[in-house]
Amino acid sequence: MALVGVVTGSRTDAPYVQPCLDTLRELGISNEVRVLSAHRQPDAVREYALTARDRGVEVIIAAAGMAAHLPGVLASWTNLPVIGVPLSTSELEGMDSLLAIAQMPPGVPVACMAVNGARNAAVLAARILALKHDKIAQALEEYRQRLQEA
Repeated sequence: MALVGVVTGSRTDAPYVQPCLDTLRELGISNEVRVLSAHRQPDAVREYALTARDRGVEVIIAAAGMAAHLPGVLASWTNLPVIGVPLSTSELEGMDSLLAIAQMPPGVPVACMAVNGARNAAVLAARILALKHDKIAQALEEYRQRLQEA
C-alpha cells in the first residue's frame, strides 16, 4: 500500500521527478507513480484523486510543467494534502508552472515547491506523514542528521 501518490503530467517529466522518488525510497516511504494529464485525461485525473485515499494514499505529490494545472485539479477532487512541483519544461523555465501552482483559489490549497523542487516535495510529504507514522518520523530525523553532517 502506497502512502504517497506521485503524479506527473507527462512521461518526459520522469527525470525531474526522480529526486523525489529517490528521497521517498531513502526514507522508506511507499509510493505509487502515475502519468496523468489534467488536460488530455481529465476523467482519469478525477478518478485517481477520488480513489487515492481508498488505496491508502495519504499525500499526493503532483509535478507539472507549462500551465501546470495537474496539482490544482487533483486538489479540487480530494481532501488529501497535495504538494505541487513546478517543472522547468517550457520556454519560461518554470515560472509559468510556479505561478499556476502557487495561485490557487481559496479553499483549494496546494503546497508549492520551488521550480524542480521534487526532493523537497518528498521531504515535505515525509513531514506530513511523520505526524502519524513513527517509523517515518525516525527516518526523517536520521535524514536531517545526515544533512547536518554533509
